[in-house]
Amino acid sequence: MEIAGRSAPARLRAMPSWLINQAALPANRLVTEGLAGAGMRRYHFSLLAALDEMGPASQADLSRGTTIDGSDMVAAVNELVEQGLVERTQDPTDRRRNVVTITPAGRRQLRTLDRLLGKAQGELLAPLSGEERKQLVDLLTQVVDHHAGTGAGPRARSSSR
Repeated sequence: MEIAGRSAPARLRAMPSWLINQAALPANRLVTEGLAGAGMRRYHFSLLAALDEMGPASQADLSRGTTIDGSDMVAAVNELVEQGLVERTQDPTDRRRNVVTITPAGRRQLRTLDRLLGKAQGELLAPLSGEERKQLVDLLTQVVDHHAGTGAGPRARSSSR
């Protein structure tokens, strides 16, 4: 790895935080390019995936579940509604709330995005074996869950002592 034409110092290369940041650069580029190939952005994929897994949800619940800021949520949902990928209807039990539902076209688009992102993941993790990829995902999941406050399992507790 290089910084301004020089090899990165060993001290940096030994820091997981630095390595994660360096890996995030090509990851973000590959994902952005993959989604752009279908005219989509990250928010679109996150929303379609959440709706496919969670079922119909309010914009507020989607915002919490995807960590998309509420002000960005409205614009992203509007874009998906315009493309016929989701429907937004008034909640019959609370007229102040909108419920967003994925459409059949949205599910088809999600399958396309899954394929595109699968290619991006494959390119990003090309130097790793299948087992190493699984191990990396498992380890990163533990770190993310821990810092999101969900790492309450015995392994998370013992590693924080």
